[in-house]
Amino acid sequence: MPDHLLTPEGRSLAYNRIPGRGPGVVFLGGLRSDMTGTKALYLQDWAETQGRAFLRFDYSGHGQSSGTFEEGAIGDWLEDARHVIDRLTEGPQILVGSSMGGWIALLLARSMPERVAGLVTIAAAPDFTEDDMWAGMSDAERELLLARGYVEQPSDYDGPYRISRRFIEDGRDHLVLRSPLPLPFPVRLLHGTGDETVPWERGMRVLEHASGEDIRLTLVKDADHRFSTPACLDLIAATLGEVLG
Repeated sequence: MPDHLLTPEGRSLAYNRIPGRGPGVVFLGGLRSDMTGTKALYLQDWAETQGRAFLRFDYSGHGQSSGTFEEGAIGDWLEDARHVIDRLTEGPQILVGSSMGGWIALLLARSMPERVAGLVTIAAAPDFTEDDMWAGMSDAERELLLARGYVEQPSDYDGPYRISRRFIEDGRDHLVLRSPLPLPFPVRLLHGTGDETVPWERGMRVLEHASGEDIRLTLVKDADHRFSTPACLDLIAATLGEVLG
């Protein structure tokens, strides 16, 4: 059973933490995923064999945390991540962000760089609310979203989900590819060329947009958005080892 952290906003966040040496590793999951996913558990096992501190958690409205997904937005999940890092870790951490978690990781790196020792993103999806969801809507869908407050869109994973007006508008308040993005620590961006959810060109945009002396993008031919094959998982671990140096 996971432990729970109560945030100042009254959200109960489920988490699993293992002790070890620092800098610790914090796993930031994707949209509608939870901390029991393949990558999260693989990295926990890896951290345990390394004697490395490790933390995984569920955002509010995800997994075993309180709240409903439909009520949440990027800003809420950024707050959640900030609270678990502040309350449950010590010193700078290596952030491993998958898909939406990559966006959250970039936001954390921008807002609390003193707590970030390095960054590894996996199929990172920064600004997806604007560049994928809003940009992909028809005029009719946009009108419905603004008038009714939500639209429903199909998903490749768990059936259709509701996109609220607040979700889109909150996303606009947290965009990272439209203003300076200093990343003054080792950054490794991993992306598959077979990713049909977040195109690999998004990784190239991050590489070109961010500023820093140690930022690299690795493309894996034909790897999909899940990036969870044995070879992909081994690459994530090897990349993490490189960042830890």
